[in-house]
Amino acid sequence: MFPASKGSVDPRSGLIARFHLHPTAIQRPLGAAVRDLGFSKRVGCHTLRHSFATYLLQHGHDIRTVQELLGHRSVKTTMIYAHVLDLGARGVRSPLDWPPIQPGPPDV
Repeated sequence: MFPASKGSVDPRSGLIARFHLHPTAIQRPLGAAVRDLGFSKRVGCHTLRHSFATYLLQHGHDIRTVQELLGHRSVKTTMIYAHVLDLGARGVRSPLDWPPIQPGPPDV
């Protein structure tokens, strides 16, 4: 998701490849932004993961898809995000409320 800006040599294979950014390349600017905004709660990179999962579920994405994206072995772990939503019956959408399906490009 966050590729490095330039390639580096893989010490095992000797090939030049583009790896992910070091975690501190995201953590430090995020921490500075949180301090500048004066947030009282702790915010870290893992917060973005939780926000992403919650967003997907709020917008009707399948729990199994979210499970796969997050890399959870068990759907029970992913279900925690569904409980956080606490929508109850309000979380059920009628097919009549959904936008019409837009035709996409043909499968290649």
